[in-house]
Amino acid sequence: MDSYGVKFTLPEGAGKGLHFLIVEGRSYPAIVDELKRGAQAVLEKAGATHESVAVPSAMEVPVAIAMALETGRFDGYVALGCVIRGQTNHYVAVAGESIRALAELAVVDALPLGIGILTVENEAQAWIRAHVNDQDRGGDAARAALALADVKAKLND
Repeated sequence: MDSYGVKFTLPEGAGKGLHFLIVEGRSYPAIVDELKRGAQAVLEKAGATHESVAVPSAMEVPVAIAMALETGRFDGYVALGCVIRGQTNHYVAVAGESIRALAELAVVDALPLGIGILTVENEAQAWIRAHVNDQDRGGDAARAALALADVKAKLND
């Protein structure tokens, strides 16, 4: 259990035959690399394949997913990034708007999308949330995308 409760579990092979896109906002490369490590481990354990694209920051993540959506190549998406509060209000805009845009894409287009964009006060908090041996928010985002792909498949049967 972590600060958000019990980790969501997936049935064995939940991602078999599914292909996901991981989109990385690279503002904090080392933190995002750890988020990606967690996401990849979850997708691979579930039997899903994946590929990744990188964009400069969390603000561009929704745009990249919208572009990828047009290709029809992916069964789901994992959005990764990190926004750390600074000395200006820029943090509020980036954190709020990137998450809002992702949520809108997910709802409007019924996307299996897991959001792993950290919004934290400092780098220490980011590491706690990112590290695969701690809160593993990258893995959580992949689990969410897999769970939603499963729901979509069940509803479309």
